[in-house]
Amino acid sequence: MSSAAIDAYNADIQQSLETLSDDEAMLKRVAKYLRRLVKERQPDPTCMSREEFFARVDRALEQAKRGNVYSMLPNESLDDFLKRIVG
Repeated sequence: MSSAAIDAYNADIQQSLETLSDDEAMLKRVAKYLRRLVKERQPDPTCMSREEFFARVDRALEQAKRGNVYSMLPNESLDDFLKRIVG
C-alpha cells in the first residue's frame, strides 16, 4: 500500500470518527459492540474439558462411597435442608 493510499485511508478513518463523535446514539452502539467483543474473547470460567468433567464425576462418586453426602430428612423443606448443611 502506498503512502498516499495510507494517508487517504487514515483521513477517511479520522472523518468517520469525527462523524461518530457528533452522534451520541452511534457512540453508545459502538461502545456496546466493543464491550461484547471483549466479553467474547474472555474464556468462560464455567467451561471444562471432557477430562475435567469426568474427573469431577469420579471425585463425587468417591465421596459418596465414603459417605460424605447430605440427604434431606423426611418432611424437611429445601430451606431447612440448606440451612442445616451450610450452618
